[in-house]
Parts: sequence; C-alpha cells; structure tokens
Amino acid sequence: MKLSHTKSGEYMKNSLKTYQAKRDFLKTQEPRGNIGAKHRKLSFVIQHHLARKDHYDFRVEWNGVLKSFAVPKGLSFFTKDKRLAIQVEDHPFSYRNFEGTIPKGEYGGGTVMIFDEGYWEPISEVIDFKTKELKFMLHGKRHKGLWMLVPFKEESWLLIKEQDEFANKKIPKYLTSVRTGKTMAEIARKLTTSYEKGIVEGVTISHSDKKIFLNPTVTKMDLVCYYRKVFSRMFPYLEQRLISTIRCPDGISFYKKHFEDISKGMRRVLLRKGEDKRNDYYYIQNMVGMISEVQMNGYEFHIWGCRAHRINHPDIMVFDLDPDEGLSLNKVREGVRDLKSILDQLGLVSFLKTSGGKGYHIVLPFTSFSSWKKFTDFSYNVAKIMEQKWPDKYTTNMSKESRKGKIFVDWLRNKKGSTSVAPYSVRLRKKLSVSMPISWKELDKIKPDGISLEEALKRLNRKDPWNDFFLISQ
Repeated sequence: MKLSHTKSGEYMKNSLKTYQAKRDFLKTQEPRGNIGAKHRKLSFVIQHHLARKDHYDFRVEWNGVLKSFAVPKGLSFFTKDKRLAIQVEDHPFSYRNFEGTIPKGEYGGGTVMIFDEGYWEPISEVIDFKTKELKFMLHGKRHKGLWMLVPFKEESWLLIKEQDEFANKKIPKYLTSVRTGKTMAEIARKLTTSYEKGIVEGVTISHSDKKIFLNPTVTKMDLVCYYRKVFSRMFPYLEQRLISTIRCPDGISFYKKHFEDISKGMRRVLLRKGEDKRNDYYYIQNMVGMISEVQMNGYEFHIWGCRAHRINHPDIMVFDLDPDEGLSLNKVREGVRDLKSILDQLGLVSFLKTSGGKGYHIVLPFTSFSSWKKFTDFSYNVAKIMEQKWPDKYTTNMSKESRKGKIFVDWLRNKKGSTSVAPYSVRLRKKLSVSMPISWKELDKIKPDGISLEEALKRLNRKDPWNDFFLISQ
C-alpha cells in the first residue's frame, strides 16, 4: 500500500513549534525534542495522563513526529463505543519515552504513565490527519487489532473499534505502566523522593555522591542528572546502535563493549566471531538503559556507524581532525573549513560538533552504504584529497612522526567495529567537557573542549543545530 506523505521538509521543521512554545523546559522534564528519523515500523504510544482532567493521550508516529490525540475515556474494545479523540499539537518522537510528573502550573501539569506501546499500520491511505477517515491496525502489548478514526468536527475525531478477533472482549483494568510496572502514585512520588534515595527512573544509584571530577566538583549523581536531561536529544544517535563506553569505577578508565546480564534497558546483539573472542555486543533501548550504564560507572558513550539491524550498512560517517601537539587552534579551525569545502564540492551535507578534546568532529548522515569496504574507502579518499591538496597541513597517517606540525584527518573511525564519541556524551579528559553539536557559524566561537555540563544543558533551550540530521538523504 502506498502512503501519501504530504508534509514538506520545511513544514516538518516547524511542526513542533507549538509544542515547544507551550512548555518551559527549565521546569518540566518533558523532552524538548526534534524531528525524529523515519522508521520501517511506525511507533505508537498511549499515555495515561492524570492532569486537571484524567485522560489518555494516543500518539502515532508520522513524518518524524507523533500525531497526538487526547482521548478522555481511552480506547474501547467495544465496536458500539464512539470515543471522542481531540487532536492536539504534534509531539516530538522522543515523547514516546516520557513517563513522569509535569510540575503543577505548567502546561499539562500532572502525572504521565506509559499505558501501552508498540507499532501501528495504516490500512487506508493517510492524507493529512484532518479530513479523511483513517483505518489502522495496532500492534501493542495491551491494544491489538483494527480501529477507525472518523472526522467529527474541527480538531475532533471519533475513535471506533472495528470488528475483528479482539473486538467486544472485556480486557483487564490495567493500573501500572507497561514499561516500568509502576502505578501512577509511584510515578508521582518518584520525582520528590528519588534523588534523596539515589533512585532515578527505577535504577538504584550506588555511591551517588562519589566525586567523578574535582575542578569543578562533579558527582556521579550529577552525571546521572545530566544524561537524564539530555536523553531526548541524545537518544536518536544511540537508538539501535552498538556502543562502547568508557567506565571509570575507581579512577582507572577502560573501554567496555560487551553485554552484561545485569544490565537494565539494554539489548544484546550477537555478531559473527572475528578477532575478538566475545561476540556479544549491545545497545541502549531507553532512558533506563542509559541510567543503568552510568550507574555501572560508564560515563562516555561511543557509537558504531551503523544500526544493529543493518550491521553491514553504515550510515553515519565521522572525520576527526586530530592536531599535532602545539598546533594552534586557528590551524585546527582552518582544517575544519578545508574539509567542509571538499565535502561541499562533493554535494555532501555535513554537521559539526566539538570533540571534547583537541579537535572537532565533522559528521555526515547517509541513507546507507552497501558495504563497509565502500564506506571506509570513501572516507579514506576524502581524507587523501586533503593530504594531496595541502601536504604541508594534513596527513592520513596516524603515526606521530607523520603528523608533526600537521593535522591527522582521522578516517579510521569509519571501519566496521570502530566507534566515535556520541553527540552529547561527556568526555573524561583533563577538563570535563561535552562532545556537543554546534552550528557552522559557531566554529570560531567555541573551542573543541569549550562546552561544560552547565553550558550543554543551557543549549538544550536553543534551536537544535542538528535538527535536520535525520532528514538528510545522500
């Protein structure tokens, strides 16, 4: 069945402005969000929302956002019921992970519980979510089968169960979250008691006051809170990507890339055995997984350039400009501009972020390459162009001897099994900083290690400079 995607890219960029304008993100923990990537399976979520009026929010993924409906009585399994569904503003795709309390006095103030989740299939053609009835199939944990959305009046629909094997059957009265198993009361209490007890998103944080960094002082709980706040911005770059983390349990850092049975919110992935004796890798599934990793003293997140379900089709390319010791920052910035000029000539859209170390990262999204060899060769050839065009400034050889007085254009991160630091990840360097997405016009204003935790959180309230990242096809 052919679906009709009627929204233009520009409209998609602007579709969340109403959502963001209604919320003060310094007060609410709801995700600020951006346009999400498009997926083969379209997600849906039903959130029980105990606000001024108790109701359910039914949200379905479409064109990178969640089309959202307030359903006062929730979805009914009885075909005779016609449930009112009031269409509200589009929500960011990351809102499907939100469960918690919106402060009193804020828009939608109250408790939100994830009541059901899964994926949905339009059966009839989707036109505009405005004027035409829509038949669809739900594949959830509690809601399954056919439903119909019928236009009723402006911004209002009727949500009706269609006749099928699930129709007209009494279902249990669910009182807990389908994801965390918590009741509404437990979720509401969590916000006021979790920090003092060292519990966040259902994960017990041990040694929460342990000092991870001394100047300025940053504790383990500070990092937990940081990752909780940046989760909605960061997770699209982690979603279904194998990761390695840098763990630092007792002042000694080491890479960790294999799955542990004790981990929560993580999915194990088995690959063919190669040089590594173990083949059990993993990716983070949700916020619980991220907080679990921090609880296990994993503070830096490094990602593969492909998704776990398309392990041989890389889709994110990274160039790391790594300068020789003593090379000036002006030379590094010049290198960034030289590389961008080559990518521009090739018609490629690139994005810039701080490395949190000595250099900058230039990142390119692709629909996907057909093999890792083609992907790696392409990145090497780009780096080689720089080396040949400016042999006194750049090298493709990582040896210290070759990079004397030069910048190493690190293309090796684009090999299968290699990783690069994820956007928004903390860096455990001499100076605690963040690998932060920035705009091209900020290149001369922000140093590679110039974004602190505090500055990173402040920037969440600005326009996302990588807002179009997952909309690019090249």
